[in-house]
Amino acid sequence: NKKNNIVNKNYSTTTTNTTAFEPNILSSIKMTIDISKLETRLFINNEFVNAVNGKKFKTVNPATEEVIAEVQEADAADVDRAVAAAKKAFTLGSEWRSMDATGRRDLLWKLADLMERDAEFLAELEALDNGKPVGNEGQYGSKVDVGLCIKHYRYYAGWADKLQGDVIPVEGNNLCFTRKEPVGICGCIIPWNFPLAMMAWKLAPAIAAGNVVVLKSSEKTPLSALAVCKLIKEAGFPPGVINVLNGYGPTCGEAIVLHPDVNKVAFTGSTAVGKRIQSLSSQHGLKRVSLELGGKSPLIVLDDADVDQAVEVAHIGLFLNQGQCCCAGSRLYVQEGIYDKFVAAAVAKAKAIKLGSYSEPGAEQGPQVDDIQFKRVMGYIDKGKEEGATVVTGGGRHGSKGYFVEPTVFTNVTDEMTIAKEEIFGPVMSIFKFSTDIEVVERANNTRYGLAAGICSKNAPRALGMANQLRAGTVWINTYDNFDPAAPFGGYGESGIGRDKGSAGLEAWTETKTITMPLDGPKC
Repeated sequence: NKKNNIVNKNYSTTTTNTTAFEPNILSSIKMTIDISKLETRLFINNEFVNAVNGKKFKTVNPATEEVIAEVQEADAADVDRAVAAAKKAFTLGSEWRSMDATGRRDLLWKLADLMERDAEFLAELEALDNGKPVGNEGQYGSKVDVGLCIKHYRYYAGWADKLQGDVIPVEGNNLCFTRKEPVGICGCIIPWNFPLAMMAWKLAPAIAAGNVVVLKSSEKTPLSALAVCKLIKEAGFPPGVINVLNGYGPTCGEAIVLHPDVNKVAFTGSTAVGKRIQSLSSQHGLKRVSLELGGKSPLIVLDDADVDQAVEVAHIGLFLNQGQCCCAGSRLYVQEGIYDKFVAAAVAKAKAIKLGSYSEPGAEQGPQVDDIQFKRVMGYIDKGKEEGATVVTGGGRHGSKGYFVEPTVFTNVTDEMTIAKEEIFGPVMSIFKFSTDIEVVERANNTRYGLAAGICSKNAPRALGMANQLRAGTVWINTYDNFDPAAPFGGYGESGIGRDKGSAGLEAWTETKTITMPLDGPKC
């Protein structure tokens, strides 16, 4: 594994009445994957092909540390092939460029239908490769992700034939109007924590707007994206419109960013890599760049909150997906009047979490995605102990096999500690105490990030007033990780540039062209 790979983080959703989770999209998962039949090649020009260099890399089951499969490893030569296929598909007069918007709509809808047909398989494959639970008993799991992906493709299918410009009443006897046009060849680099979902967040709006795509999946979780590629071909997308590569950041991701024919780059992952992408993207022309990056999100529990509800919100906000969420509520501020009561309840809930592999009934928390992430999380836990925070529960490895970390709760955390400032990306809850609203807003905003925040309160004017004061792209009140496809998501500061989801999510994938023409006769 490479240290500076262009890949990393993001997204989520869950159960209980405090979230947007909708169960029953799948029935029950019957663990039936035949490993020998999994696709492991590159998807270029609607065909599965081997890498030019002949190299392969291993993808590992994080619950067992055993190799699932070896997949083809793309590098710059394969990026050249994929970009050439995308360029041909985007040529004037091509099937794709000539297709009506309703045609793009129907293709996205067909893809969603096929994903729904194969939902059980996709959910199991995602869980196998990533480590998250499937979620058969109503808890969060990969089946939730699959259901939200289906909704996402259908949401943007609805937008495909509604991207329209304006007629502008300019001075003089002129007709002036605008057109919404696709950006062109788009390079997409997605993370490992929500592979299917992040693929949907990039592909759906890009395709709805008429773009062509070269997408790099994470080297940690390549399998589910390749399974979707089979459905892309079955749905009837023209060759070259969607191309998917397995590979590492330095050898494949950077080649996408640097390619002179790529018009736009969209990345979800770490802030450090996002900064590098922004720098590299201007070396060959000037590419459009959208970035959804890291976070250190505050969740503020006010003294008028329903404590039981707040504990549930905080639990979801932090422990969902093994804590591997860019918007995790990892700075948990609790007002002093209810601090002790809240901590006792939060610790009890953390202790009750059942850890296990994706196929284990009732498992709520799986392993971290790989050994690198496991060691990173354990290093932050050790750092918290060294700097004086108190481990109330957890703090160690769970079991002897797999990358499992015990659900951990720290108290007596101060704002200067490392675990209070840096993104841990694991099941580590840090609880802070505060006195006044003014104080906590100042502390919450004292960060270079600004991806998300949360507030728990029964006083609506108080909560809404505080929401307006927080410097974050999303603020959840009495809920967390609500990810409806229509709601924009993105961050302030070092949490990124641009927005995913909603109508705002289309802006990064379109160009606005203005056309003006003088008219004959009297102005009217």
